[in-house]
Amino acid sequence: MNPLVAVLMGSKSDMETMQPCMDTLAKFGIEHEVHVMSAHRTPDRVREFVSSARDRGFEVIIAAAGGAAALPGVCKAYTPLPVIGVPLASSELKGVDALYSIVQMPPGMPVATVAVGAWGARNAATLAAEILSLKHDAIREAYDAYRQSLASG
Repeated sequence: MNPLVAVLMGSKSDMETMQPCMDTLAKFGIEHEVHVMSAHRTPDRVREFVSSARDRGFEVIIAAAGGAAALPGVCKAYTPLPVIGVPLASSELKGVDALYSIVQMPPGMPVATVAVGAWGARNAATLAAEILSLKHDAIREAYDAYRQSLASG
């Protein structure tokens, strides 16, 4: 099966914080790919990857970034797919800068934004599962079972 979710991060150093995202996607049985690419250091690579993502079968993009956190917004500029931004605490501002950068997208270019750090990484995967559950029965079943497990404590 082709991956449905692309998980992008601006730096290899973001991998540890984003690992809960990949773990959660795997728990839902969601095929995904992980790529390191930077909106600032490799903008052409980001544009090429994201602008062709839908044609290659991706249905959701999760983009994590710290500091100025341009990656989620740049992704949204090049794709009609849902983009979920994960702000990372990579600066002295502890992720507040990244949170504001991602959540303050201009009208018409929404990027869903989750919490800073590992909690946000997990929630990004859960939000992707919610989105994908609208179309994919196996993901819907896994997501419903997950919600049931939360309710039963």
